Amino acid sequence: MGLGQVLEWRLEKLLKENEKNCDTFSDLIHLCGKIQNAQTAMHVFTSMENHGLKPTSIILEALISAHLSSGNVITALSIFQTMQNSEDHKPTSHTYNLFISAFANLGNSKSMLAWYSAKMASGYSADLETYEALILGSIKLKRFKDADRFYTEMLGAEITPNTSILHGMLVGFCEQKDLDKIRGFLKGILDYRWEINGYMADKLVGFYCELELVEQLEWMLVVLTETNPNQDLDIISQIHNGLIRVYAKLDRLDDVEYSVGRMLKQGVSFSSHKDVEKVLCSYFRKGAYDRLDVFLEFIKNSYKLPRSTYELLVAGYRRARLYEKVDLVIKDLKMVETTC
Repeated sequence: MGLGQVLEWRLEKLLKENEKNCDTFSDLIHLCGKIQNAQTAMHVFTSMENHGLKPTSIILEALISAHLSSGNVITALSIFQTMQNSEDHKPTSHTYNLFISAFANLGNSKSMLAWYSAKMASGYSADLETYEALILGSIKLKRFKDADRFYTEMLGAEITPNTSILHGMLVGFCEQKDLDKIRGFLKGILDYRWEINGYMADKLVGFYCELELVEQLEWMLVVLTETNPNQDLDIISQIHNGLIRVYAKLDRLDDVEYSVGRMLKQGVSFSSHKDVEKVLCSYFRKGAYDRLDVFLEFIKNSYKLPRSTYELLVAGYRRARLYEKVDLVIKDLKMVETTC
C-alpha cells in the first residue's frame, strides 16, 4: 500500500467516524503536501466540505502548501484569491510565507521578492519564517548581497536566526571565500551565544581544510574552547582531526605530533582511520620511521587500528625495505584478529 492509499484510507476512516475536528483534516492535507500529492489533498478538502465542515485559513493554507509542493502554482494562486475575496478566512502572514518560500525553492527571485513586498504591503511584518525563505533563497541564487541585507534586517528586528539560516549564511560566505566575513560571522554567533551545530562545523572545517588554512583552524579551535569550555566534543573533534589532516598533508610532522598530543589531552581521539592513515603516509614520505614508532605507541590506547591501516603499514615498510617491521606488523595484526 502506497502513502497515497494510506492517506485515502485515513480519510475514509475519518468520514465513517463522523469526524468534526477541522484540524484533523488540515493535518491530513498537510501530509498530502509532504508527499507532493495534490490530488489526494483536493479529495480530502472536497470530502471535508461535503461532510458539512467549512474551510478555515489553516486548511486553505495546507491546501496551498500541497499544491505549491507539487508544482501546481496556478491552483495555489486560485486558492489565495479565494481567501482574499473571503470575509471569514483572509490570507495570513503564513499564507504569504508559503509563496515566498515556494518561489525561493524554485529559484525565482523576482516572484520571491514580489510576494515579500505584497506581504509588507498587506500590513504584515517579516518574521523568522519570512527571513529564512528570503535568505536561503538568495544564497541558492548566489545573490549574496541580498542575503546579507535580509540577515542584517532580521537582526535589526531582534529576530534570532535559526540553525538553518546560520548554516545557509555560512555556506554563502564559504562560496565567496570571504575569510574576514567568516571570522566575523563566527564571532557574532559566539557573542550571541547561539548554537554552532555539527553541520556548520563540518562545513567550516571542510572549507578551511580544502584551502589548507591551518591558522584559521587554530583560531577556530581556540575561540570555541575559550568561549564555551563545555563545547560539544564532536565539534571539537572535527577541528582537531581537520588540523591533523592538513598538517599531515603538508608533512609538518612537528605540528602533527603536537596536535595529536593536544587532541588526546582534551579527551578526543581520531574520528576516522583515514586521518590516521594520512599521518602514517606523512611519516613514510619523510622517512621518519622512529618517529612513526613513537606515534603508534602513543595512540594505541586511544585508537584501535583497523585492518586497512595495518595493510598500509605493511606496504610502507616493505617499500622502505624494513622487513623486520613488516613481520612485527603482520604479527600484531594476527594477534588483534585472534583476540577479536
